[in-house]
Order: sequence, then structure tokens, then C-alpha cells
Amino acid sequence: MFVKHVHDVPAEPVGAGTDTWRQVLIGPDEAPNFAMRRFVMEPGGGMPAHTNTVEHEQYVLRGSARIGIGEAVLEVEAGDVVYIPAGTPHWYEAGGEEPFEFLCIVPNRVDEIEIIGR
Repeated sequence: MFVKHVHDVPAEPVGAGTDTWRQVLIGPDEAPNFAMRRFVMEPGGGMPAHTNTVEHEQYVLRGSARIGIGEAVLEVEAGDVVYIPAGTPHWYEAGGEEPFEFLCIVPNRVDEIEIIGR
């Protein structure tokens, strides 16, 4: 068991993203089954269409965004919960005037990411 503060976890830019940062709050070296990550996208930032080989469970903490999941385009905001099945194409466009921030929980398995359209 441990407790740490989000401000003590380094943030790293998401390589394929625009104005997007990620923190690994709980990583595979700390917990056996799931990783917890925090993403922050500045207004106008986002991530291109991509797939992952693991599912995503997400909880929106603040802000708003358009998210494409498969063929659906959804508007999400603080308090929304998002599920993205493994292998499903998805993308993000942060909107509004404040950053879009969410927690993303994924299984601790190999996650191969493929950018679509590159």
C-alpha cells in the first residue's frame, strides 16, 4: 500500500498528441492488475485516431471534449464515464476554455498502439 500526491508524479507529453500530457499515477510496477493514468489536454489539444490492444475505462474530471469511438462522435464533460473496448479506433478533441482532464484505467498487459491514417 502507498499514498502519493498527483503533484509528485511527473507529467510527460503524449508523443502523438497535441498539447496533451500524461501521468502514470499507479503503474504496473506498483499494482498487479491495472494501471491508473491521468491525461490533461489543453483547449484545442487532443489525440489523433488510434487503436490500443487493451480496453480503457475513463472518468472525466473536468473540462469537455469531443471523442470519436468507432463510428460514434460523443460530447463528454466532467462527471461522464467512458468505456473504449480493446481494438476500437478512438480520438479526442479538447473543447471549451479549460483543460480537459480524465483518469484512464487500463489492464496491466502489453498495449500496442497504432495511429490511424499515418
